[in-house]
Amino acid sequence: MFNQLGIFLRQGVMLVATIVACVIGSPAPVLAQGFNIIRDAEIETMLIEWARPALLAGGIVPESITIRLINDDSINAFVTRGNAMFIHTGLILAAKNSNEVIGVMAHETGHIVGGHAVSFGDNIAVASTTALLATLLGVAAGVASGNPDVGAAIMLGGQGSAQRMLFAFSRGQESSADQYAIRALEETKQSPVGLYTFFNRLSGQELLISDRQDPYVRTHPLTRERMSAVDFAVQHSAYKDKPTDTVAEAQFRRMTAKLFAFLKPQMTTFQKYPEANKSPEARYAQSIAFYRRGQMKDALPVVDGLLKDFPKDPYFWELKGQMLFENGKLDEAVKSYREANALLPDSPLILVAMSHAMVETADPAYAKEAQAALQKALATDPEDPFAWDLAAKSYLLTNEQGLSSYAAAERALLVGEFGDVVRYSREAERLLEKGTPTWYRLQDIKVTAQNSLQEMMERRRR
Repeated sequence: MFNQLGIFLRQGVMLVATIVACVIGSPAPVLAQGFNIIRDAEIETMLIEWARPALLAGGIVPESITIRLINDDSINAFVTRGNAMFIHTGLILAAKNSNEVIGVMAHETGHIVGGHAVSFGDNIAVASTTALLATLLGVAAGVASGNPDVGAAIMLGGQGSAQRMLFAFSRGQESSADQYAIRALEETKQSPVGLYTFFNRLSGQELLISDRQDPYVRTHPLTRERMSAVDFAVQHSAYKDKPTDTVAEAQFRRMTAKLFAFLKPQMTTFQKYPEANKSPEARYAQSIAFYRRGQMKDALPVVDGLLKDFPKDPYFWELKGQMLFENGKLDEAVKSYREANALLPDSPLILVAMSHAMVETADPAYAKEAQAALQKALATDPEDPFAWDLAAKSYLLTNEQGLSSYAAAERALLVGEFGDVVRYSREAERLLEKGTPTWYRLQDIKVTAQNSLQEMMERRRR
């Protein structure tokens, strides 16, 4: 009986989490379901620049927004609390041009401006309660009857009710976000056509069973009224016939080539970007495909050819550094990353990549440079556990055990290893000068870890 009860409970919790993730894209459930967030300095920079006009139109400072890619072939995008926007790689690869991606981001910006991720809080609480009650009723019915199908039917019915509650609530917000997107695109003299063409391609999925729909259709209901309203706005836009921006289109071609080459089978990449194609984006994809096949003798000449034509492109230098690093040529990788950093000195991801190559050499001569780079990266992105891990290792190279333990404590705090936080904090506290900013920071993270450990112990006793 208890095994059966455990199965029901796990199923119920999973279904509740699924509803939350589908509708508001809460980071915890999304990650729990196996979504893989990928980081890329070039693509993130392009996307934030594309989003900048619509953000500014809503009075939002672009630097306050986090844009992240989720490695998933399905078409979806969503925003969460904390001004975070997530875009599936499948959406970018399915888009026909930059204008479509810009249109989608303008719509998602409308959700941020409208505070929809926050106002969903009360409604998700009600819906989650409904779903949880259905789960518990299903458990009881299944156990009492000895028939798991009875419990499953009740649970699924409750989950469906909760999901319908959330979808009904979201329709007004979707229309509001559409209106914001149209207005922001108009104010910034951009064509709204991409928004409509993207929606129009997906609207046909409304008639499909939900399992065959892309998540964007399920989480952004494309009702006939919405489509008509967007179409009307497009037809009356002063910029409906404005061609796509040539710079953005060149960026879009590079972005899609890079994603395609890194995420798709190598043979498919060469079919899409044959070696006879000598465009910059095709050569970019080819070099990545060769590299992923371990053919460095073919990959490096293509990258070097790109650098000969575009010597001031930091991302080609970054790619060369990555190739050299992953093939054990650490000192050469450092040189390439230094070139990338010189051209783009404020990119946290490039700073961390350069530092990684330096630390992996285990050469103390690189340590101070790596530490300076990591401090700069962490000033911008302090919640990067890998950067803190590299910092801890770099301080060991200069025999600064106190700072190494402090950096290790910061990393442990970010990944939830609270026992290690306490251990490293105490060690750092013993070695570092009392009263310094780092010493006071140690007190904060030690208390945070101790409170978290206490909460975990209390939950176990319940």
